Amino acid sequence: MFLHILKRHLFANAVKSGVQHCYKMKYSSGHSFEKFKTLKISVPQEFIYMVQLNRPKKLNSMNEAMWKEFKTCFNELAVDPECRVIVLSGDDKIFTAGIDLQDMVNLAPKLAEQEDIARKCKIMQLKIKDYQDSFSAIEKCPKPVIAAINGPCIGAGIDMVSAADIRYCSSGAWFQIKEVDIGMAADVGTLQRFPKIIGSDSLVRELVYTARKFTASEALQHGFVSCLFETPESLLKGSMKLASEIARKSPVAVQGSKLSLVYSRDHSVQEGLDHIVLYNQAMLQSEDFANAAMAQAMKSESPVFSKL
Repeated sequence: MFLHILKRHLFANAVKSGVQHCYKMKYSSGHSFEKFKTLKISVPQEFIYMVQLNRPKKLNSMNEAMWKEFKTCFNELAVDPECRVIVLSGDDKIFTAGIDLQDMVNLAPKLAEQEDIARKCKIMQLKIKDYQDSFSAIEKCPKPVIAAINGPCIGAGIDMVSAADIRYCSSGAWFQIKEVDIGMAADVGTLQRFPKIIGSDSLVRELVYTARKFTASEALQHGFVSCLFETPESLLKGSMKLASEIARKSPVAVQGSKLSLVYSRDHSVQEGLDHIVLYNQAMLQSEDFANAAMAQAMKSESPVFSKL
């Protein structure tokens, strides 16, 4: 009975969609990647977007332009049907040196113009919130983000990759929660996300309070990264292999899974269960479920899923 219903549903969807699932879709994009100056965007494979930090002369440090472009980039990719997976990377020498302190220097005159602390605080509040939103855009983007980390990942870099779904790194990578060394508490996501990734509260506090470096092998040991590669080349190859595997899956299923994982992390078990009910009561009626379930039942090749 179940197979009969699936067959009928599959046939109806095939007629309705022009049998979209039977052929591979050609890539086309309406995006103008040239508008990004601090990020380099490319599409190495169908449905896989590469977002690369692009300030090599400044050690990929994050200036005002990069913060803004980060938010714009991930907000656009969030709704781009051509994008199913994002690989986030630095270059062959460094991932990022963290925040560009020149931005902080440039902010000083604006603060000096204000005598009242409430007015000064308003400026700082808006600035910090803008920075937070830039990295929250990674987490809010329904497409899985794989951070491929090579070389140093310092300060705001930890905030950045903590918002990613999956972290891979090379043996040459190292990490540092640097903020206490410049007299501040991390305020763009590390203190909120990093402790939920690392299994040891004691280690989190040690790294935060001391700003000591921790190695790629230590990051792997404690679960901050899930795979360690010997070279930058093997890191990129491994990241692309994973991205390709995810891109072949149903975008309805993958994106729904990310939404539920992020929501459930910050809510009770029951709230998470209620949330996925609301999502799946609609999404289980999608052609993706019917097509995939039929393929599993018939032990046939996985279908090619329509864009979402």
